[in-house]
Amino acid sequence: MSLADHTDILDWPFARTEDGSPPPILAELRQGPPCVVRIPAGAAESRLGWLVTRYADVRQALADPRLSADETLPGAPVRIQVPPGGNPSSFLRLDDPEHARLRSMIQTEFTARRVKRLRAPVQRLVDELLDELAAQPQPADLHAVFSRALPTLVIARLLGVPEEDSPFFIEKTRVTISQEDPAVSQAAFAEMSEYLAKLALRKLTEPGDDLMSRLAVRHHATGAITLDELVGIARLVLVAGHETTTNQIALNILALLRDDDLRARVAADDGALIPNFIEESLRYWSISQDAMVRLAVEDMELGGVRLEKGDAVVISVPAGNHDETVFACPHRIDPERDTSGHLQWGFGPHYCQGAPLARLEMDLALRTLLRRFPDLRLAADPRTLFRRGTVFHGVTRLPVTW
Repeated sequence: MSLADHTDILDWPFARTEDGSPPPILAELRQGPPCVVRIPAGAAESRLGWLVTRYADVRQALADPRLSADETLPGAPVRIQVPPGGNPSSFLRLDDPEHARLRSMIQTEFTARRVKRLRAPVQRLVDELLDELAAQPQPADLHAVFSRALPTLVIARLLGVPEEDSPFFIEKTRVTISQEDPAVSQAAFAEMSEYLAKLALRKLTEPGDDLMSRLAVRHHATGAITLDELVGIARLVLVAGHETTTNQIALNILALLRDDDLRARVAADDGALIPNFIEESLRYWSISQDAMVRLAVEDMELGGVRLEKGDAVVISVPAGNHDETVFACPHRIDPERDTSGHLQWGFGPHYCQGAPLARLEMDLALRTLLRRFPDLRLAADPRTLFRRGTVFHGVTRLPVTW
């Protein structure tokens, strides 16, 4: 049965619960094959698509070359409300070989060796920000002072963005992914792109030891990449490196603050369980909740349904990460669980390059916070803290006392 023949259609995306858990309907939908949902209008017209919810199907959809990520293709579904067509928003929304060509430009920026060299500078930032937190009147917003500030400063220094411009790109990133008003999101996207283009051109004549300078001097000046491609790379690093890590750090902390037993287990033995807890928290929260869409470029089968060329596919990472057949009691955070197969970093050619840096930031943030603030407590009902109506799950604030 084709998409157009279906009458049982669900409006997507679905709302999370009050406590921030993935939408309960996903558990129901995992009991059957991909279903049909209506993708809302925005940067593109509303259309129907197949929603993929089971772990095996999500994993296949993320890696299958017959499902294109290229947003410039005619009929490509759009979730993040940026103008479709023309230049792609980033190489994340391209297929190989173009995706691989542009991805290779920053491959060396996130190697284990380079990230290891960042450990001491990131630790200094963590210590400085926690000094600021300690000086705040209580209750203090830990998200504003710490979990949002840390990735912002790290990614600004990595890219070579002046720190005084951080408030600008924080706000433009927030608006771009907010999904509240497509026109406003697109305007913010354009402003961010213009800023990055001007910064890249400045780096050509005033290079520094940063990613933007290396992209400008080694790749743009030599003709290996266009200015639009350079901006797309920088924009992806900026948005992904700031937005996702910011909210994941806050959610890691929130998970511990609302569960004393979990906190005691994670803090025990000098934080021996912290690395595994972080991966489990990534699985549990699955913050990349509504951003994964694809276009079938040939007829194929997925999860027991027949997809036709031109069909849209919505990939639910939260649904896959909460599949009971893979993760027992998925609604519970278990810091001793084997989470090696979780899908929050992606899977296949689009696996997150920045994962090593994000892991470093999350580890140092949580380890240092637990040591310096052993009596940290929430100062608000956790149900009032979550963001709504955005493609990345997270919090708006995190009031704490100690």
